[in-house]
Amino acid sequence: MNIPWLEPDAPLPPPESAQKKGSPVAGLVAAGGGLSAHRLCEAYQEGIFPWFSEGQPILWWSPDPRMVLKTADFKLHKSLRKTLQLFQKDANSELRIDSDFEQVIRRCAQSSRKGQTGTWILEEMIQAYIALYQAGFAHSVETWVSGHLVGGLYCVSIGDTLFGESMFAAQTDASKIALAGLVAFARSQGLAWIDCQQNTKHLASLGANEMDRTEFLKMVREAPKHTRRSWHFDPVNWAHVLPPTDKP
Repeated sequence: MNIPWLEPDAPLPPPESAQKKGSPVAGLVAAGGGLSAHRLCEAYQEGIFPWFSEGQPILWWSPDPRMVLKTADFKLHKSLRKTLQLFQKDANSELRIDSDFEQVIRRCAQSSRKGQTGTWILEEMIQAYIALYQAGFAHSVETWVSGHLVGGLYCVSIGDTLFGESMFAAQTDASKIALAGLVAFARSQGLAWIDCQQNTKHLASLGANEMDRTEFLKMVREAPKHTRRSWHFDPVNWAHVLPPTDKP
């Protein structure tokens, strides 16, 4: 395997140069290069993201296929619709955007994952995404109950592209509420898809599907990159822009 090593100022190789299917590191594009906000923006605009564990160098990935949630395909099951209705009726419950980005990403880092013994959201990654948030390209969607953060997610948004990163839940369905909020926001803004990176049963159950990398990169590259939008929720009507309840 010939994995390119990036110097801090060197551009990332094209995602099409990633290690091929069948390789033990299929989808790996490069290593090294630092985690500045500029580097992260460069990567996401090319359909590449960082993912590495303790003791590894920074690793840059563009998997094939790619897991994508088209916002029109979001599966709002009856049970989740009922949960959302109860959530919105509860005066002590609130969905927020960017209220406490740092707490969200740290809670995501602390969440246990089935089949994982550690986390890829290391302190280096946390600081990098906080810098990206401060630059206006990362956001958190948060589920609050009685003044406590009980669930949420963080994502990267550059122009008309939207990349989901990680989520956590400290109570039942709290992360699903946050994801429904992100879908509602995306639909209200005319954003057609949310990148979910890799396939999981949880994401598939909510309507995400695998997409050939060539098709995914075409969407990323054709999307406007300079759109500026206000990230906020209508506290009353945000759930009304979600798709109809999915049939059983």
